[in-house]
Amino acid sequence: MSEKIVNAIIGAFGGLATIAYGKEILVFVISLMPILELRGGLLAAALLGLEPLPAYIISIIGNVIPVPFILFLIVKVLEWMRGCKVKLFNKIANWLNEKVEKNKGQIEKLGYLGLLLFVGIPLPGTGAWTGTLIAAVLNMDKKKSFFTIMVGVFMASIIMMILSYGLVANVIR
Repeated sequence: MSEKIVNAIIGAFGGLATIAYGKEILVFVISLMPILELRGGLLAAALLGLEPLPAYIISIIGNVIPVPFILFLIVKVLEWMRGCKVKLFNKIANWLNEKVEKNKGQIEKLGYLGLLLFVGIPLPGTGAWTGTLIAAVLNMDKKKSFFTIMVGVFMASIIMMILSYGLVANVIR
């Protein structure tokens, strides 16, 4: 599924790839996005023909930038959204709460190891965004959570480098 989304984004913003550093910007933006995150960024980088090392660095930076904001601000933002009179904000807050409720058991049971595995194993619905959201809602220690999420991002990046530049590169050649 994420490959289809990545291809759609590349298609929609493909003109960006023709300007100086356009491919890098595209990979960075995809890596910033929830759901796609680093997985989508590295997949896009491979599809765009970026060299592995710059793609790796750009994807990690893009994926990590939202983490401290989510970790320190999301609980207050969700409280505000739940109390807001705008129904769309209520729906988004409820959707995020459902996402947390669906996944928090894995993290609660294993603690920081669960958080590490949740972020570090690149499966659909997992990643830095959701892991950070769950850690914040569960009121886990922010420093330990941040460190654990960073290690998870590096784990996921190694797995995705192998998949994106190994398997994808062999398929598109």
